[in-house]
Amino acid sequence: MIPAELPFVDEHSIGIDASPEVTWPALVHVTTGAFAGRRGEGVAALLGCEQRASTGAAGRVGSTIPGFRVADAREPVLLALEGRHRYSRYALAFRVESDGDGSVLGAETRAEFPGWAGRAYRAAVIGTRGHVVIVRRLLRRVKARAEAAPAGP
Repeated sequence: MIPAELPFVDEHSIGIDASPEVTWPALVHVTTGAFAGRRGEGVAALLGCEQRASTGAAGRVGSTIPGFRVADAREPVLLALEGRHRYSRYALAFRVESDGDGSVLGAETRAEFPGWAGRAYRAAVIGTRGHVVIVRRLLRRVKARAEAAPAGP
């Protein structure tokens, strides 16, 4: 689960016209792809992230993507990511809830930004709303992928 000791930053959600069972693989695919690759590895290295590469099975506890390790995964309802770099310690939890014929995908962010460098980083990432743009983009990408997926047998 997401560490409760980390201060709350924000939470966003989106309705998806697909079941949690269809939304889950879309969530794992999008989150893995969004941070992986040369760009993600470069940003992770620049920030001094503990996790700088993708390892393990996507969406499984202990696996990593640049900037994050999967701290908790309960298919199809929870994907909790944690990370740390020189300016912050942070967590991002995605929750998938059934909503009639579809799902609601929520993303909760918690983070601490110690010291003057952390405060400056927070101002650059959170204060500019860049974080909001990125999280909402992730949610929209999961929605599009899940709604385009076959509904199953």
